[in-house]
Amino acid sequence: MEVASVVFAATFVRSALGFGEALFSVPLLALLIPVTVAAPIAALVSITVAAVVLLQDWRHVHVRSASRLVASTLFGIPLGLILLTHAPEPLVKGVLASIIITFAAYWMVHPAARLPDDRWAWLFGFGAGILGGAYGMNGPPLAIYGSLRSWTPGQFRATLQSYFLPASAVGMCGYWLAGLWTTPVTRLYLASLPFVALAIVLGRQANRRLRADRFIAVVYAGLLVIGAILLVQALSTR
Repeated sequence: MEVASVVFAATFVRSALGFGEALFSVPLLALLIPVTVAAPIAALVSITVAAVVLLQDWRHVHVRSASRLVASTLFGIPLGLILLTHAPEPLVKGVLASIIITFAAYWMVHPAARLPDDRWAWLFGFGAGILGGAYGMNGPPLAIYGSLRSWTPGQFRATLQSYFLPASAVGMCGYWLAGLWTTPVTRLYLASLPFVALAIVLGRQANRRLRADRFIAVVYAGLLVIGAILLVQALSTR
């Protein structure tokens, strides 16, 4: 039930904002289960959410950005898998905490920064691939990129889903090849599906009713707390 509750909350954030579920699910699941189980579950949930959202919002996809982000991600995923399978778990948690804290702090300090074109999409996609392969959390570089490109809320939500669907599918192939798609992963994912479905519906309603700027500010404040908890865990287990 604890795992399903985390997946529900994370999926609600993803459905409401278009990203962010792995930023919640992987850190919180890592408090309950090993990172090597949490990351594949996050990827499976990501595939599910992206497929459902794209069925509704595919007309808003920024195709050029999405294609560049996906292509460059393919080169980053193998490096992320190497990090996940060979690095000690305290180190993985410490890196994950640092990424979360840095991402949240960057948004709070530089909310008005902008990129004029798509030339930097390759860099952000490569970084997303590394994080996706290691932690199942491609979102931070993508969210920064989308905000820097000044996408409309519709473009932001839909374009990120067009990225997450193929990228997460490739990531799951990598987890399978690395022997990380195990029976416990499948069992926990299937048990969480009813909660995922409900969260998608509620998140879409929230997306239509809530002011996105305030909601994002609350999300990033929560990320700072989660990152701090994981960092303390990583330092205490060394």
